[in-house]
Amino acid sequence: MAHDIETLLGGSPVMAIFRNMAPEPAVELANRAWDLGIELVEVPIQTPDAVPSLEAVIRAGAERGKLVGSGTVVSVEQVEVSKRLGAAFSVSPGLDRAVAEASTRLELPHLPGVATATEIQAAVGLGFTWVKAFPATVLGTGWFTAMRGPFPNIRFVATGGVDASNARSFLNAGVSTVAVGSALADPAQVDLLAEILAESRTGA
Repeated sequence: MAHDIETLLGGSPVMAIFRNMAPEPAVELANRAWDLGIELVEVPIQTPDAVPSLEAVIRAGAERGKLVGSGTVVSVEQVEVSKRLGAAFSVSPGLDRAVAEASTRLELPHLPGVATATEIQAAVGLGFTWVKAFPATVLGTGWFTAMRGPFPNIRFVATGGVDASNARSFLNAGVSTVAVGSALADPAQVDLLAEILAESRTGA
């Protein structure tokens, strides 16, 4: 069953990114995230040796009815691999027309990366309403507040340097979803992020 990006990301304020993890620990941490209510999971495939981890997490997700996205998708070939393995969506660090068009052609919901108003406007022109803002901590929370002015209908996923210590500040700045990657090297982050997720859902 195909999903659109709004269905996949809407209502999920936390995304876990399992970067540079072997298949077994990636699956273990994904299961822990799902157990704690973190539904959004992404596995970057920036190098060929990362593909088995994506495949393993997708397989584990299928057993539990969970959808898994592929990340750091920078080529049409990676879009095709993601689709073949059964990824639910793809994520890029930047805005690439060829990658975006390949994702559309293959009916793979795509989240392009942006860091400027020009890139946001280009993404809008390609039909995107959700974008990944990267690197979030370099841009700062004020960037998101400012961009909501000219682009009130765009939904932002803050990625890059985000962890449990600053996630709330980005959500308070109007970010729809915070994506946490490198910080997950500390397993305690998953529990802390689950607390933030619970707070967001109760309005605390």
